[in-house]
Amino acid sequence: ICHAGGLRKNFYEDSCPQAEEVIKNIIWKHVASNSALPAKFLRMHFHDCFVRGCDASLLLDSTANNKAEKDAVPNLSVSGFDVIDEVKAQLEKTCPETVSCADIVTLAARDSVSFQFQKSMWEVLTGRRDGSISRQSEALANIPSPFSSFTTLKSNFSSKGLTLHDLVVLSGAHTLGVGHCNFFSNRLYNFTGKGDSDPSLNSKYATFLKTKCRSLLDNTTIVGMDPQSSLSFDTSYYVNLKEQKGMFQSDAALLTNKGSSNIVDEMLIAGKFFTEFAQSMKRMGAIGVLTGNSGEIRRKCSVINS
Repeated sequence: ICHAGGLRKNFYEDSCPQAEEVIKNIIWKHVASNSALPAKFLRMHFHDCFVRGCDASLLLDSTANNKAEKDAVPNLSVSGFDVIDEVKAQLEKTCPETVSCADIVTLAARDSVSFQFQKSMWEVLTGRRDGSISRQSEALANIPSPFSSFTTLKSNFSSKGLTLHDLVVLSGAHTLGVGHCNFFSNRLYNFTGKGDSDPSLNSKYATFLKTKCRSLLDNTTIVGMDPQSSLSFDTSYYVNLKEQKGMFQSDAALLTNKGSSNIVDEMLIAGKFFTEFAQSMKRMGAIGVLTGNSGEIRRKCSVINS
């Protein structure tokens, strides 16, 4: 058995043998009718793990005296909470107070991406428990920004125990999903404050993006991050990146360092990205986990047990 800080394979095989099947079935049902969900669950898992570890702190609602993570700017566009709630409600019927919200989020990320391939794309170790603290300020401080430079990204990932390799591999998740104009339009219209564009952005791609994001004021329009295939989990993120078509500064930043640039090239080798993504997701899924007697098993993912 592989242990990662108290996590193990099939943690629920005795306490709730059908848990992973229940989760997969509900996730696949939703992804079948909403192909935007894999990106959303990957992002939810990432934003959860980078704040207090993978403890489902992102799912907690704010209270009268506490602003929670989900109300922080980087999390305002996170969605899919309703599906997680549906999974949790079903599991509470099947095996009450057994399966953590933290494990549900981790499995939902894997299962939603796997739907496209109709098979499990990476192994998920389970046994996480749920945290009871969620602070808006910590989300702001810990979630990597799309405006980040290479140095900032590298230290951000390294503070979570993740390597440069993990940074480049996990950035490949941007093969899925959409970006909001306000997170990259400075690269189109006002890169250095002089009404200029980012010289490291492919000019044809910049022209295309300008047709979508009409001005710096646009904060509602969304654009597929992977120009040709933003609903398909594949290696085109790296192909685009090499052509200077990374949407965010944080994408382009990966080419500003020799080491990370070499890893980008490596991801273009057939089969390499999927293998590496599986490993890096396992590592991210083990950040700061609560196991054993730490934390709790929330009965409802949006509130701590009273």
